[in-house]
Amino acid sequence: MNSLSRAMNNLPRATNHPPNRRQVLALAATAMLPIAARAASLRVAAIDWGMLETLLALGIEPVAATELIQFRKLAVEPEVPRSVTDLGLRGTPNYELLRIVAPDLVAISSFYEYQRPMLERIAPVFAQTVYEPGTPPYPLAEAATLALGEKLGRQAEAKRYVDETAVETTRLRAILPAAAGRPVFVISLGDSRHFRAFGRDSMFGDVLLRLGLENAWADVTRYSAAAPVGLEALARVPDASILVVSPLPADVGRSLPENALWNALPAVREGRVALLEPINHFGCLPSARRFARLVSAALAGQTHG
Repeated sequence: MNSLSRAMNNLPRATNHPPNRRQVLALAATAMLPIAARAASLRVAAIDWGMLETLLALGIEPVAATELIQFRKLAVEPEVPRSVTDLGLRGTPNYELLRIVAPDLVAISSFYEYQRPMLERIAPVFAQTVYEPGTPPYPLAEAATLALGEKLGRQAEAKRYVDETAVETTRLRAILPAAAGRPVFVISLGDSRHFRAFGRDSMFGDVLLRLGLENAWADVTRYSAAAPVGLEALARVPDASILVVSPLPADVGRSLPENALWNALPAVREGRVALLEPINHFGCLPSARRFARLVSAALAGQTHG
């Protein structure tokens, strides 16, 4: 007998009148409490960084996750508690350590579907797709957040985080200076002559549009970015600003100030370049919020600089 049936059997029988709607709803809510409690207490491991940051944003501390040293350097936020076990590389996690940690659920994205057979020998797998070629990822990240909240009994927290992220993006859009309304390249530098361009199907490109900005990179990308691209391509849109996502390779940081091709770009000559702090390239809503905040600050700095 399920918990709702048991609760119904406990109704007082002193009257022939059926229970009213309020009583039924109260009993249904009571019956669901154990289910919600079990979901909220699940021990979750995260292979994908987007799932990791979403768990943390919902107030859920995973028991294990991958590449935590790199996550703390490249994704930065949300902060990962030191108690979370590091499973090693995202592409080849330590399955034996994962087995020892014994999670109730493993969260992945579609990037790691090839690991599903191995992971399912350890625990059930929860998978979400956020990045698809040609598809803006922000709505998919919203859906992933809500789905994860539903799975883990954090529906209210998930809905609140989705709403707060939308409100924050709208607020930042409203305070962007008018002079920041020029096209924007968002890139990462691979070496002193090549870069990766983030397109419209990247989280960076999607958030640019939500901030009311035009992505200067209009060419086709594959899974969010086009690479490697020669620096000369940045001259195609001479009035664009350039936002460079950290970190820079060490040799690029040393050589870029003396790079003649780089210095010949209109944006460089006119001071329309900003170096952003590191952000997870394939993140979910926490990365979207971080990117929106950093972009707004960088463009405001260009306006007032």
